[in-house]
Amino acid sequence: MWSSSCSDYLDFEETDLIAGEIALKTVENNESAIMGAYGAVDNVMGVLLNSVFSDEVKTAGEFYNASTNHEWKYGPADVGLRDNYTAVDPQYRVIDRVNRVLALVEKADSTRAGDNVLRSRLRGEALFLRAFAHFELYRFYSAKYAADGLAMPYMEVSSMTLQARIGSAEYFEKLNRDITEAKTLLPNNITDINRANVVSANGLHARIALYSENWAAAEAYATSYIDAIPLASLATFPGIWTDANSAEQAYRIVRTAVHARVGSLYRNTSTVTQIGTIVWTVSNKLYDSYSNTDIRKAAYFKTDATLATANRPNASRPGLIINKYAGGAYGSATENLVNSKMMRTSEMYLIRAEARAEQNKISGVNSAESDLNALRAVRIADHVFTALTSKDQAISEIMTERYKELAFEGHRFWDLKRRGLAVDRLSADAAGDGQILPAGDFRFALPIPDPEMKANKLMKQNDGY
Repeated sequence: MWSSSCSDYLDFEETDLIAGEIALKTVENNESAIMGAYGAVDNVMGVLLNSVFSDEVKTAGEFYNASTNHEWKYGPADVGLRDNYTAVDPQYRVIDRVNRVLALVEKADSTRAGDNVLRSRLRGEALFLRAFAHFELYRFYSAKYAADGLAMPYMEVSSMTLQARIGSAEYFEKLNRDITEAKTLLPNNITDINRANVVSANGLHARIALYSENWAAAEAYATSYIDAIPLASLATFPGIWTDANSAEQAYRIVRTAVHARVGSLYRNTSTVTQIGTIVWTVSNKLYDSYSNTDIRKAAYFKTDATLATANRPNASRPGLIINKYAGGAYGSATENLVNSKMMRTSEMYLIRAEARAEQNKISGVNSAESDLNALRAVRIADHVFTALTSKDQAISEIMTERYKELAFEGHRFWDLKRRGLAVDRLSADAAGDGQILPAGDFRFALPIPDPEMKANKLMKQNDGY
């Protein structure tokens, strides 16, 4: 009797659970789920990682624990690394949400005019986000690209089944398949850059091709982006960083007071009497790379004379601060609060320049030289034409320009990794073990966090950890 009753209870179907096909019954429901996936997308961890692990910043001496990861002292059980620089949980959360939509959106009920058109767009957005999140996982946890290298599990269905890591060649085939299909479904306009479109999909595709060293494809996809959105001029460029305009952007994250403040990665928000603690300031190496006629210097940095002794009578404070994400005034509700620029036209010029250089299109029209000079002409007021005469010179100049243009946007550490270069800091920016991370060092690929290793017996740890 007891056994029979227990069985009846186990077989009883819940009626108040909203999940699966019930939760995603209509196209409208699926759009809400896609909005939830967008809401989980973030670039804060990648921005901080690329600043701290590369040569973009130096410790400002105002935060006691700032130096550990700056000196590449991390391992699988490192709580600071796991809490501040993980990609496993946040990226697979995005992937799980879009996989649920992909499983059900095609058979979801159409209840409104236009739902069938929207249905296709939602599938395209889901595929874009799936590719975007998987690409971020690759950047965090994989070494420099090799076809037989190790990537991460590529999740194409929502499942609790344990998954093993797959090879990089297969992983990039899946990335390319997802983003290629996405482009056939997404809107081919930039009227709403808070959601994916064909232009942003081409931008992501250009990045994917860049990392897998598919140079012809990188050139083609970057060109498609460039043809749609021009470079910001000398006059409009500073306004990008105050959100006065959305120049160059095909995809952004709009941030409000409930979001993480990107500017707070470098300087905490201020009180009425105290300018916020400066966690990181710009490295001497990066700051000194800009000429005084380079408009990026004033847009990205600020010298605040009041910080020399402000409210600190017995200790000076760094006067030079990172201003790229400063937002509103000190102590205001919008301090350190600006939108995240997820991709920009200048990045595409630099991708295309590198791809052209690798194809030995060094000088003349439609070359690495023409792309590099086009960008510098709208960043440096007195720019003098730079002539490129060799592939090595071209790559060196392009990497320098990526360092300056894309500073604090989440690229530098990964750029050094994919080009097989060392992190080489000035002695003024780091000392001892924190000065050089040799080219090809195992620490360019982060360790798979301990919780993931323990939860997934199929997961393989990166070499060296």
